[in-house]
Amino acid sequence: MKKHPVVETRLVDILEDITRRGEISVRDVTHRLGVKLSTAQQNIRPLLRAGLVCFSNQGRKITLNPDFGCVVGIDLGASHLHFALANFCGEILNDFMEKIRPEDGPERLITQIKEGIRRQVDAEIRKRLPEKPGHAIERKTQHPFTVRGMAIGVPSPVDPVSGVVSLANNLPGWKNIHLARALEKQFRVPVVIENDANMAAIGEHWRGVARRVNNFVFIALGTGIGAGVFVDGKLVRGRTGSAGELFRMNVEWQRWDEDFGNVGYFETHVSGMGIAAEGRKLLGPPGAGQLANLAAQRDAYFVFDALRQGNPQARAALEKVFTMLGVGIANIVAVLDPDLIVLGGGVVKGAPELMLATLDRVVRRIQKEITPPMQISALEDKAQTYGAVFSALDGAQKAILRRVI
Repeated sequence: MKKHPVVETRLVDILEDITRRGEISVRDVTHRLGVKLSTAQQNIRPLLRAGLVCFSNQGRKITLNPDFGCVVGIDLGASHLHFALANFCGEILNDFMEKIRPEDGPERLITQIKEGIRRQVDAEIRKRLPEKPGHAIERKTQHPFTVRGMAIGVPSPVDPVSGVVSLANNLPGWKNIHLARALEKQFRVPVVIENDANMAAIGEHWRGVARRVNNFVFIALGTGIGAGVFVDGKLVRGRTGSAGELFRMNVEWQRWDEDFGNVGYFETHVSGMGIAAEGRKLLGPPGAGQLANLAAQRDAYFVFDALRQGNPQARAALEKVFTMLGVGIANIVAVLDPDLIVLGGGVVKGAPELMLATLDRVVRRIQKEITPPMQISALEDKAQTYGAVFSALDGAQKAILRRVI
């Protein structure tokens, strides 16, 4: 079939819709393409021949073919790697988490990512098709566990043109890193790199509380802080890929000229790092031997433990951080007027009731007329992972469309 850019764009949208909804009717495809039924059938025939999609409901609906292959979604945090292997319908088949040592630098961490991908895919193949003694695992082109695409969320702005990881300020040495290029060279599949908070927003829009919400902000509160912004159903990346980078925000104008380094004013206070620092100031350091590496030094777990034991200083430390977060959210509301604020990340799990109560009090005081609902992520610590799976499917589908139409 002769390539037609309008048809290709519409098919991309249709495949995204199928990914989101699970299936769509042939009649809906006809309507979306703006053509007759016979022409619509001609347009989707290459996708059927390639095995990308298949019919369901006695030929009345179209769905993705789960056995077309698999995708890998990865969440890279400041202290962990979370891998997920999913079939081509986006159903997660297996996932696992590994600790990282951020101080080891980019090269060793990229090697760890590559090894984790290979180990995960090989383990799934062995589980479903046990390897014969003395024989290597077969990787046929149409094998249901052929990797078709990958995506990884990173704690950094990502250049929207080059895909370069600009500056992961919680990962030493991660500046202008060509992560996608390294993975594409190794695995020969499309690789999507996206900021981790953006990935979380994508995941929440796909499978979470923002599923049918077109204007929302996902605030990722972990070791650091960031946000993913959806406007009119589309992710906002900004000119340099830095939209939603809350760590740069300042809520105390008198300190406008101070240098907070790569961490920035807001993240210095409102983050897992900020809570840990405030906790050490009020409670003293955690037990001996618990600050063995950089990741452990940034962990706020001991403050939440003290809160659960009724320590008033722990409560004061957390209320201070959550109040500052509330002021930041009130400023976001003033600019974007979203329908929903979603809160996710490891820190959110520490004291969700205290956090939501404090945020509601602060935001309503500042933006009493336009305070939107604020909810905890339905996906908990897997929002970024689901976003990465969706992005990997999207990247793989676009690459396949370019080949077959």
